[in-house]
Amino acid sequence: MSKILRVNKNKIPSIVLSILKKIIDNGYEAYLVGGCVRDLLLNKIPKDWDITTNALPQDILRIFPEQAFYENRFGTVGIKTDSEDDSLKVIEVTTFRMEEKYSDFRRPDIVKFVSTLKDDLKRRDFTINALALNNDLELIDHFNGLQDLQSKIIKTVGDPEERFREDALRLIRAIRFSCELDFTIDKQTLEAISKCANFIQYIAYERIRDEFNKIIMSNQAIKGIELLRETNLLIEILPELYQGYKVSQNKHHIYDVYTHNLKSCEYAVQKKWPLHLRLAALFHDIGKPMTKQGEGPECTFYNHEIVGAKITKKLMERFRYDKNLIKKVSHLVRHHMFYLEIDKVTPAAVRRFIRRVGDENLDDLFKLREADRIGSGVPKAVPYRLRYLKFLVEKVKLEPIKPTLLKLKGQDLLNLGIPQGPKIGWILKILLEEVIDNPQNNNFEFLYQRAKELKDLDDTTLKSLAEKGEEKIEAIEEQAEENLKKKYWVK
Repeated sequence: MSKILRVNKNKIPSIVLSILKKIIDNGYEAYLVGGCVRDLLLNKIPKDWDITTNALPQDILRIFPEQAFYENRFGTVGIKTDSEDDSLKVIEVTTFRMEEKYSDFRRPDIVKFVSTLKDDLKRRDFTINALALNNDLELIDHFNGLQDLQSKIIKTVGDPEERFREDALRLIRAIRFSCELDFTIDKQTLEAISKCANFIQYIAYERIRDEFNKIIMSNQAIKGIELLRETNLLIEILPELYQGYKVSQNKHHIYDVYTHNLKSCEYAVQKKWPLHLRLAALFHDIGKPMTKQGEGPECTFYNHEIVGAKITKKLMERFRYDKNLIKKVSHLVRHHMFYLEIDKVTPAAVRRFIRRVGDENLDDLFKLREADRIGSGVPKAVPYRLRYLKFLVEKVKLEPIKPTLLKLKGQDLLNLGIPQGPKIGWILKILLEEVIDNPQNNNFEFLYQRAKELKDLDDTTLKSLAEKGEEKIEAIEEQAEENLKKKYWVK
């Protein structure tokens, strides 16, 4: 049925409207449908634009002979555009269709073209995705999708078990939409998810991964993971994470292993950290159930970070994650237990620590430690010891101001006829001070000419100038260290 509700024409790209109009001008029905309609009604920018029509694929190919291509058996024709916007480069136009028999819980065995929009909409997954807009931009809503959208409800079109048997990925998509939109899942739909959870085994890991990533990158990621657990989906797709459920920890933790991982991930979500850090926070203690020794406040989890890194690598490979992402996340899990005895640590020990974990991973490791601490129930994410370690790392990484930074070397001074001895050192220190004041002067031609001027000065004058330069360099280095102390509140 049509609702007396129109969408503002200005919200729809002209290129989409022109395709819609051209199909209609050729004597066919055509509607905007699905997620783009949902997003428009939510005042969101659609990520893609889909059109449904009673025109057959060959009709669309005829109407758009230079732009259209058809490479599937599901009635979807792609229409290429000249837009620079990724969401508009290809507009998909699909013939009204119905689907029958889903023997593999993924793809229909039979696809039939139908003549009415309602028959097409009733095969769709959720009511909020079964909405359409006609050419006058009036809403067509046969399954109360607008009411569910306004009530913030995720509900299947028709019988939920039937919808989930058609495509088991919908089990996770329901939870994903619930997280992305912050909607509640309809009770009957939620019960059907639990009942049909084992169907997910028929879905390719890559498809599950893509939905899981969207869940974990949403602001409601923790709600989503909990829904996966409560509906028995988590034990199907991520048994390694589920194994931490109700596994108690020692006196350093107030939560069980599973909840601790979730709380750590929640901190990463609140900080809006990228995918690799959210995954690392979620998986960092995934090795604890396998390494637990004893019970009560004194139980131990020796080498859980090593075991956890192996588990993380294996499960991410199962989901076909990018190799670089697997390497980064498992590396963070492996080294999240980093420890330096602050009171006794030496610069050499700090350098060894940096080499071991990788300079490029330091910031992520420090962030993961913050998430780990908050996940343990402590109030302070960055305690004094962690701040001081950050200070030591940056202090070690401060590049000393040395003559080796100059474009002119000691051998060049020897070539100028300056004899081997303290005079060479004095001249280099004078040049270094001058370059600090004017970095643009650190080029061979300038320094060579300046050295020729300095070589004729007497030793007393050279030594005095060099000492003043050395004092200035020491003051700069001391100020840099003082700035670091202020940055980390070291007292």
